[in-house]
Amino acid sequence: MIDIKTYVKDAEEKMEMSLSFLDDALASIRAGKANPRLLDQIRINYYGSVVPLNNVATISTPDARTISIQPWEKSLSKEIEKTLQNSEIGITPENNGEVILLRIPPLTEERRKMLVKQAKQEAENAKMSVRNARRDSIDGLKKAIKEGLPEDMEKDGEAEVQKVHDRYIKKIDDIFAAKEKEILTV
Repeated sequence: MIDIKTYVKDAEEKMEMSLSFLDDALASIRAGKANPRLLDQIRINYYGSVVPLNNVATISTPDARTISIQPWEKSLSKEIEKTLQNSEIGITPENNGEVILLRIPPLTEERRKMLVKQAKQEAENAKMSVRNARRDSIDGLKKAIKEGLPEDMEKDGEAEVQKVHDRYIKKIDDIFAAKEKEILTV
């Protein structure tokens, strides 16, 4: 017997992955205040292997406009500084030998609008993934009719997948609205 719950659960898992991907993508968008997740993409050459920055240093935010990076080994401080300068973060690090500071400059109105546009695009990509997951599940349910699934059960399954879809689209809209507010807040 074919169970519609497997199709719904599969769709929900895919939608949840889209949501977590959106969360990561939005975390890397700089909103004018210090956030250690800005440095998640930074990789450091550490004794011949490339490792994430948070594996070789303590990253903290002493205030709303500063990210503090304290390398566990002083010898890494130059390497970290050089990597940060060559990264796409766009902030020049200040190195005093002990701690590397990234001072987050206030965003211009034009830059804020660009960042909102970028965040909106990420949200749209997540919505597309959610819609694709819905479509895949509904297609699977329609194929299951040929394998003996009653039509009324298929319709119930479609309705259930649609409810899950609507719930995730609302979550994406809420996440985007929060990020937009964060970016536009001066």
